[in-house]
Amino acid sequence: MRIVCLSRQGFKRILLSVLLIYFCSFGVAHSAPKIVLVLGDSLSAEYGITRGTGWVSLLERRFKYNKLNVRVINASISGLTTSAGLARMAKLLNEHKPAIVIVELGANDGLRGLNLTASKKNLLTIISTCKSAKAQVLLIGMRIPPNYGQAYAEQFSAMYKDIAQKSHVPFVPFLLEGVADKQELFQADQLHLTSEAHPRILDNIWTHLTPLLLE
Repeated sequence: MRIVCLSRQGFKRILLSVLLIYFCSFGVAHSAPKIVLVLGDSLSAEYGITRGTGWVSLLERRFKYNKLNVRVINASISGLTTSAGLARMAKLLNEHKPAIVIVELGANDGLRGLNLTASKKNLLTIISTCKSAKAQVLLIGMRIPPNYGQAYAEQFSAMYKDIAQKSHVPFVPFLLEGVADKQELFQADQLHLTSEAHPRILDNIWTHLTPLLLE
């Protein structure tokens, strides 16, 4: 007999998946689907890769595979900044009425060297706007290369944790965990990802997203 030992994290993932399938599948045959809205930039908008191979498309397929009554709306636009995302937020909430909003913004602010005080305020306002519309929020954290200045890069990375704590929302510490150090997973511009990287991105998000679906 072979005995398989699971780590605490592995056991937690399996338990979350089982509970998710149970609660989202039980008694939803005649109910409206739960809407998950993704507001992101090129990392979520399938920039430079085949349509249907990005992590947002993979997320929707994972829901369907598990027979979950969830619909995904991808409102991501390449080049989107936090200020532009904030300008779109109210209309998106009114149009789609999401139960959950995944906010993947800030990278373009950092790459442009924008004032992070303004970026932080924009993200905080996006989150408060979502909460006012009764939508839960999952904040996606990012990092930028140290060539923008070590102090700026550290401030940028810490911004997400601080926002999550102030807003009391869950967050993914780093979207590109397990990806950023693998050059072969990047396109020629060394900024955008290949299709092969997106399943790993989805795994980084999934563990933090599933508890929200159970609420």
